[in-house]
Amino acid sequence: MVKPTHEVEYEQMLLNRHMFLAQRGGRRKDGVLERSAYILLSRIRVQGPMSIGELSDAFGLDASTLNRQTAAAMRAGLVERIPDPDGGMARKFRITEKGEGLLDEEREGIVDALDQVMAHWSDADIAAFAAYLKRFNTDIERLAGRPWPRP
Repeated sequence: MVKPTHEVEYEQMLLNRHMFLAQRGGRRKDGVLERSAYILLSRIRVQGPMSIGELSDAFGLDASTLNRQTAAAMRAGLVERIPDPDGGMARKFRITEKGEGLLDEEREGIVDALDQVMAHWSDADIAAFAAYLKRFNTDIERLAGRPWPRP
């Protein structure tokens, strides 16, 4: 007997395939942000200014990877380094006005694409799907020990 999780695995694989088909070089074909910048900015927006150490803990990535990502985001004008607002020693990264605008533009493009995919879904079906995705992600985060703050 095939377990239901086999179906989840297969559909999740297909979902990832579709996401990759819509991307070139880590971006949506009409996107404005590279994928890692989109995720980095999204986390900082929800949590507020974060240090390299906090980002490392949040993403489970080593500091050198985050140093490269934040340096690229700084060069692009998406984030800036500021003194810790709470008086700590580590400097933190905060989203710039440009970063906020591009994050909003990228998110709007993704929502528009989802609106096209789900054009024939009822609002109740979309809400149920979102609730299941949230539950799925929350359980992954629980097992990983890295909860993602939600607005």
